[in-house]
Amino acid sequence: MDERLVSRQKKKNIFKSPYMLLVPALLFYLIFWFFPVMASLFESFTSTSGTVGLENFKMMFNESLFIKALINTLIFTGVSLMLQFILALLVAVLANRKFKGSKLFLFIMLIPMALPQSAVGILWNTGLVESGWINSLLTSTGIQSVLEVLNLASGLTIWKNVSGIEAVLMLILIDTWTVMPSVMIIILAGLQNFNEEYKEAAQVFGATKFQAFTDIVIPIIKPSIITAMLLRLISGLQVWLIGVMIFGFNNVPFLVERIVYYTDKVRTGVNSYKLANTYSIFTLSVVFLVAFIFVKLTKGKERGEVK
Repeated sequence: MDERLVSRQKKKNIFKSPYMLLVPALLFYLIFWFFPVMASLFESFTSTSGTVGLENFKMMFNESLFIKALINTLIFTGVSLMLQFILALLVAVLANRKFKGSKLFLFIMLIPMALPQSAVGILWNTGLVESGWINSLLTSTGIQSVLEVLNLASGLTIWKNVSGIEAVLMLILIDTWTVMPSVMIIILAGLQNFNEEYKEAAQVFGATKFQAFTDIVIPIIKPSIITAMLLRLISGLQVWLIGVMIFGFNNVPFLVERIVYYTDKVRTGVNSYKLANTYSIFTLSVVFLVAFIFVKLTKGKERGEVK
């Protein structure tokens, strides 16, 4: 009787355990992440004839836009990460100064973050054509005349006609305008939790403001910076929508854009489903690898051990 009572109490304790609160999240990830990933993994290693091997990966590597998509994705991620970090840090420091109108400044800076990617694509599409708002702005401010005098432009520019690295850089600028506020707000949260006495003490002992910022402030808010950069890194590797909305498919290829292309545009193709799954697994592997390398490179001393 005692053993039965003990077993019943253990069962009751299991259901009362706080770990049971994790069950819904675990089920969600199993249903909507783990099982689909396992299915894609199986499909990527299974050819159309049913044999298991690397045939789909060979087909992906031989795809005409694979190398360009990989290079564009890595360039976009690396350049946008550095640019957005620098701008976000500068804006966060400025917003943290609590000057007159700082709340209005912060509100204006956060507006792009509230816009969905589709709205951003539509907004910039209206500006990148010959009669768009970008050329109108350049003309009304006289900048267009200056560019023509310096032989940097001959008439109005059709911005959507750019290609190659210029198109990637244009998408980086558009993406920076859109997502930089989300990076800035995380860094700003770290700055607002920073104890100003540390910086003041460093200045008392002869450090300049710049030295106090780089040697005291940056190391202490490093967890916030790493979090913001890691989230932005993963998001940058998954870019596709803004490129498709502005340039269409195949013109400025990215890894995720290839997945969408083979699942949406050429669904009737014999190998399109296999290619889409193979691209998915390859992209997932790239995301994990790059994120792992980033975490290893940025792993430093803990907050209490900062020199």
